[in-house]
Amino acid sequence: MKLSNVVKSALPAAFVGVMALSLTPISAFASTSITTTFAVTATVQSTCLVSASSMSFGTYTGAAAPSTSTVTVTCTNTTPYTVGLNAGTATGATVTTRQMTGPSSALLNYALYSDSARTVNWGNTTGSWVSGTGSGSGQGLTVYGQAAAGQYVTPGSYTDTITATVTY
Repeated sequence: MKLSNVVKSALPAAFVGVMALSLTPISAFASTSITTTFAVTATVQSTCLVSASSMSFGTYTGAAAPSTSTVTVTCTNTTPYTVGLNAGTATGATVTTRQMTGPSSALLNYALYSDSARTVNWGNTTGSWVSGTGSGSGQGLTVYGQAAAGQYVTPGSYTDTITATVTY
């Protein structure tokens, strides 16, 4: 058989095969897929936020004057913390005898407590601070204050600033 005859007889067969493939639907061909995975990670650090409301003793008349404030602590879940309250800004004040400063540097004594009976001093050292464990939500801690009775100081406005420190 001559080469030209082989080519002549093979060409129509090849053409028919290519045409048959081109008419075959795509779905008839098998598809292949592969997959992989990847890790997703995070590290959550212990953290806390703190805020506080003001404490007002109102008009002091010489009688014992109670008041309250709220320190709100928000810590990550299961984070242990302590809250300490400093002595304030008056010269000579301590965490057991806090003082508001008024006109002509006059002082009005008051105290801050962690219990409603006003017997447990709230300070900033071991044994006088308040402890808790974070829940991920704000936890309100009531500060119980009392201006001492029997103080007849210069009339006017008295102020102090307390710093609440959260250690975690």
